[in-house]
This record gives sequence, structure tokens and C-alpha cells, in this order.
Amino acid sequence: MSKLENPVLMATVGAAQGLRGEVRVKTYTADPLALGDYGNLYSADGRLFEILELREAKTVVVVRFRGINDRNAAEALNGLELFVERDNLPDDELDEDEFYYADLEGLEAVDADGKSYGTVSAVFDFGAGDLLELKGAGRRPALIPFSEAAVLEIDLEGGRILIDPMAAGLVEDPDEDGKGPKFTPKGK
Repeated sequence: MSKLENPVLMATVGAAQGLRGEVRVKTYTADPLALGDYGNLYSADGRLFEILELREAKTVVVVRFRGINDRNAAEALNGLELFVERDNLPDDELDEDEFYYADLEGLEAVDADGKSYGTVSAVFDFGAGDLLELKGAGRRPALIPFSEAAVLEIDLEGGRILIDPMAAGLVEDPDEDGKGPKFTPKGK
């Protein structure tokens, strides 16, 4: 068993499929069948999982791992997260505006004046678009949209992202008085 130095979550094991030890797996890869292209997978505790067979099935892939030969062994894997080492992911296939979530974590979020709003501690996708979680000393964690309006620039080498704090929802618009619309009844 060996723990990964820089793990990237690739998949989560679901229910057992059939009697031969196959499992249903939700992948986090653009192409679900590409899960086998990144080498062996590892659990958080360092166990190695080698893919022997992989096929697509509706919204998941069905996988048979080496050493998982019956339904009982497959059922024991339900909910297990599987990772690869970050170095196993290809950088040359990314477009200019594409990033691995793992590369964004740890970047400092600053505005144009250099004011820090914390560091990216996680990236979430709840279905309406990606969100970056920012954590900083003495601050409550904040979620900001991972959009072009809120995140203006990403500097992986410099370890920072440039944000617009107003578009990110971290500060209020100074032009708004916060009183809402006025209503005047007709005829008065």
C-alpha cells in the first residue's frame, strides 16, 4: 500500500453489478471510458485497484478490478473514492481555459489592489456551475462562482487567482443604498 502525494479524485464506486465482482462506477472524467487510461487507481488508504474490464452503462461505467471476484467483495467497495497521482494526468490535452480542480486548490484569491480573500480550499459543482471555496485566517469560508466575471485571471505559476470581489459576491456594491424599490400609490 502506498499513499499518493498529490491525489486527484477520478471516480466513486457504486453498487455491485452481477455476481462476478463487477461494480458500477461514477467517473469524473470527460470521457467515462477514459478512466482506464490513467493507470492504476488508489483508495484514500493506499489500496491499489487495477482495472481489468471497463464498459459503459447509461450514466456510469461497469468495472471489473483485479482481485474482486464475487458479489460480496464488490459490495464491500460501495462508496469508495478512487484517485490517481496528479502527475498521471496529461497537461498537453487541456485547452487554455481548462484546469484540473486539484491545480486550483491552494491558490490565493486576490483583487486588483492585492487584497487577499483567502485561498481556494475546494471546488464544488452542485449542478448550476462550478464554485470555488475560499478560506482565510479569521474569515468564514466563502463560495464564489468560478466564472469569467468573478475570476479574472488564473496564475498557476504565481499561485494566485485575480478576482473581482463584487462579481464574486464578497463585497456589496457601494452605489446601492440597500433600501429596495420605492412604491408610490397611483394618484398621490
